[in-house]
Amino acid sequence: MQDHYNAYVDTEIERKPSGSGKLNDLTFSAKDVYSIEGYTNHAGNPDWLRTHKPAEITAPVITKLLKNGARLKGTTHTDELMYSLNGENYHYGTPENPEAKGHIPGGSSSGSAVAIAAGNVDFALGTDTGGSVRVPSSYCGIYGFRPTHGAVDISEVIPLAESFDTVGWMARDPQLLYEVGRVLLPELPDQKFKLDRVLKGKDAWGLMDPEAKESLALFMTYFEQMSGSFEDVEISKEGLDEWFGVFKILQGLEIGQEHGAWIQKENPTFGPGIAERFQWTQTLKKEEHLHEFKRREEIQKHMKQLLGDDGLLIIPTVPGAAPKQGLPPEELEERRAKTMELLCIAGLAGLPQLTIPLGKVDGKPAGVSIVANQHKDLNLLAWAVKFQEKISSLHMKG
Repeated sequence: MQDHYNAYVDTEIERKPSGSGKLNDLTFSAKDVYSIEGYTNHAGNPDWLRTHKPAEITAPVITKLLKNGARLKGTTHTDELMYSLNGENYHYGTPENPEAKGHIPGGSSSGSAVAIAAGNVDFALGTDTGGSVRVPSSYCGIYGFRPTHGAVDISEVIPLAESFDTVGWMARDPQLLYEVGRVLLPELPDQKFKLDRVLKGKDAWGLMDPEAKESLALFMTYFEQMSGSFEDVEISKEGLDEWFGVFKILQGLEIGQEHGAWIQKENPTFGPGIAERFQWTQTLKKEEHLHEFKRREEIQKHMKQLLGDDGLLIIPTVPGAAPKQGLPPEELEERRAKTMELLCIAGLAGLPQLTIPLGKVDGKPAGVSIVANQHKDLNLLAWAVKFQEKISSLHMKG
């Protein structure tokens, strides 16, 4: 397999299908955090590779895909220990965004997104804690899905923050995203209801860059045509910046607990921005942040009531198109904070979120996200298939 865009850590890793099913004859790549028997993960950092042994078993999610006829081809680059949204790796280089030359691919599932955008495989696995599937999918102009937290088995995957970590996957069309979901997601008894109440999160749309907002606004008519009712809503009365503050603290506490001991023991070399964030997590103390745990419970209850059984929330995935490569860390950090105000909604409430490629900003992709209530994953993915069919039919008529 040719790797023209530096998407891969190892193009030689391959596992044949172990069965037959919905994914026959399809190929996929996996972010370099999934255990593969006999393979040692890099997790975006040479010191991690140096201090860890080859996996003894393969992650269940990969095993399930192989049993359903898919073939694994290659492991893909990630940001260091998954703690970034940029996709720029100090040690292994930055995967090149096929849809926006000279601009970042987004992280931390950067290599997986680039592999899909470049057409290397049919679908790819990433992980999404704070937005690591959604951001690179938007920047690279592909479909990306973060499921309900806990809906897909994430064992034998390097963790970042357990109460936010999810398996995620990406593809170039929604039908394949749905087919992968049919393999990985549980079939629930209440999966047959209709999602037809569309909510536009006006405070989320207020975070967009003006040119991106103008581009994506053109598509709102499509969402209205797909809905039984359409309404502008305010997602957070307190402000999405306050929600991000809650997310940042809770995630930081878990990251410090998960990786703090290893960092203190091995003193790994981290790239700019990453080192500072890990250092910050070591200053957090759980007993000083009990308020944030209570706030998460309140946010979860609020979002459950807002969405109900039939609601879809429409928000921008990120504020705009991919930033240029090589920007100063402080500029990227400012962008990250704004982006996280959008991403933390699904993260705090444990909701499924799908980003779809709709708009363009100066030729670069910009995605729109659809968020549903917990465990409405397959309904959301099926809705996206119908949405794409609707757009295609309108374009043909036009």
